[in-house]
Amino acid sequence: MSPAEHPAPRAGRPPAPGPAAASGGVLGRVLAHAAAEPAALAVTDGELTLTYGELAAAARRLAGALQARGVGRGTPVGLLLPHSVGAVVAKAAVWWAGGHYVPLDAAYPRARTEAMLADAGVSLVVGEKDLLEAAGIPAVRTLVLTAGGLAGCGPDAAESDLPEPPPYDPGATAYVMYTSGSTGRPKGVAITHRGIAGLTAGPDFLTVTPRDRVLFHSALTFDGSPFELWVALANGAAVAVSPAGRQSLEGLARDVERLGATVAFLTTALFHHLAARRSPVFSVLRSVIVGGEALSARHARAVLRAHPWLELVNGYGPTETTSFATAHRVRDADCDAPPPIGRPLAGATAHVLDEHGAVAPAGTRGELWVGGPRLAAGYVGQEALTAERFVEHPSAGRIYRTGDVVSARPDGTLDFHGRVDDQVKVRGFRIEPGEIEHALRDHPRVADAAVTVVRAGEDDARLVAFVVPDGEGQPAVAALRDHLAGRLPAHLLPNAWSVVGALPLTGNGKVDRRALAGRPVPGLPRSPDAPGPVRRELTPLQRAVADAWGRALECEVGDADADFLALGGHSLLALGVVDDLREDLGVELTLAAFFAAPTVAGQAALVEEALAEAFGAEPAAGRNGAGQ
Repeated sequence: MSPAEHPAPRAGRPPAPGPAAASGGVLGRVLAHAAAEPAALAVTDGELTLTYGELAAAARRLAGALQARGVGRGTPVGLLLPHSVGAVVAKAAVWWAGGHYVPLDAAYPRARTEAMLADAGVSLVVGEKDLLEAAGIPAVRTLVLTAGGLAGCGPDAAESDLPEPPPYDPGATAYVMYTSGSTGRPKGVAITHRGIAGLTAGPDFLTVTPRDRVLFHSALTFDGSPFELWVALANGAAVAVSPAGRQSLEGLARDVERLGATVAFLTTALFHHLAARRSPVFSVLRSVIVGGEALSARHARAVLRAHPWLELVNGYGPTETTSFATAHRVRDADCDAPPPIGRPLAGATAHVLDEHGAVAPAGTRGELWVGGPRLAAGYVGQEALTAERFVEHPSAGRIYRTGDVVSARPDGTLDFHGRVDDQVKVRGFRIEPGEIEHALRDHPRVADAAVTVVRAGEDDARLVAFVVPDGEGQPAVAALRDHLAGRLPAHLLPNAWSVVGALPLTGNGKVDRRALAGRPVPGLPRSPDAPGPVRRELTPLQRAVADAWGRALECEVGDADADFLALGGHSLLALGVVDDLREDLGVELTLAAFFAAPTVAGQAALVEEALAEAFGAEPAAGRNGAGQ
């Protein structure tokens, strides 16, 4: 069998200046830009700014400090840093010292962080003091940077004592990105220097020039984050750092304008929400690449017609293919149907195979296998899984089984049709339901569990957990949620829960997820024909909060004690609520405050406090307890 290959077209763009002889790949390109244009802007968050020369100097100093702590060729280094200029320096410094970085998230439970560190073999973690202490990482294993991320880069050593960049090894690991695992164990995907350099150096699927500023806003543990950073620095552009975790949708638009960003990667779900709200972000950006889930033709068309100058690219690619494997420049004519995911890019190859491993004819659905030099080295410490997913094909070479169903048009353009297994994408995150199910079954009151995705709307996919109790009474949803929160990151926590007597099975004894997805679930938007709940008497502020929730959740909210998460809410919907409360009531709530008080009454009290502070009055609750 001979898989069909669809090589990406070449744009013929001249390459950037060659890297220094001692190095290569992305770091070599950064150093070449630093040598050629040392005063050019490299990184800015609007307050702290580094030129290419300053970035190289800071990375070199920190590399010296890392080497003094034992970092060398092939050493994994954990990074527990906020979204900052310092995080950019730290990543470059780890490469300069010869190691590879493993991004961590301060919001992850300790158990999750400890499992990742052990799995990746990390013995040194670079981070800010408060984050390191909160994660419980012993001081002997840490290198502390200040909040700016630049101080702590080592003593003022003589230039001759600072390290030179290591010889370029294209097959060496550049970073390890963790994704959800079906066995309950997260998978560490080892991305090579060849992979990230091939993706970001002179891309012909997205316009990036030295005059651009690329928005750096994705979580450091999200696989789109390396693309945002390195596509900028590999091409002499600037990184525009937008603080993650403190955003509203309006705040994101303000940051794009404040930082002068011209290029951005947006998860498909975020793109849909911004499009639905007619965000001004699209009037500022010139180029946008989206990815993570199927792109809505309706939203793509609306944005393109409102902003006809926008370069809108639909990207596709699992983490194992280094962020993106295919891409398609979306035009209005593509929006008569679901936009395609395009053709292979940056050396990738696409192979559409049927169930027997033969090439699927054009127009026929088959499973997508991706090949080419940018494939990951494999899964850290999981040789059997690596061998299962990365296969040596007799004619196509090493190829990766994506598990995605696609069909190829006669010209090789690919259309996406779904999955062949249970893996799902929710708000851009790859999720293996098995990982959540394993954690749920560890609860003493749970006999069995299944997790699936229910689409509450075209732009709203929600995780639903179906739990079978152990026979000693129904477990409390709050207890189950707390149980998972201590083990899993927030994007793996279900949005809705249903306790069932037994899980439906297919004829071959597997859980019938299609049947589960069709069941009514408490907390999800009701059918238009279903009667609404009885509206309780709420205070005016509580009613304003409840109305904002109702618009986001697409259901009636009439209880002051209603819980946003229990009703199926999640962080992306919360961003919309925060924006609505600001527009309707003139108050700013952070996401942290929003989820710290996730009830209607709790948020109404926060709104009242904010209004009282703005007008110099004492909140009613402070005077007489009202609002409780």
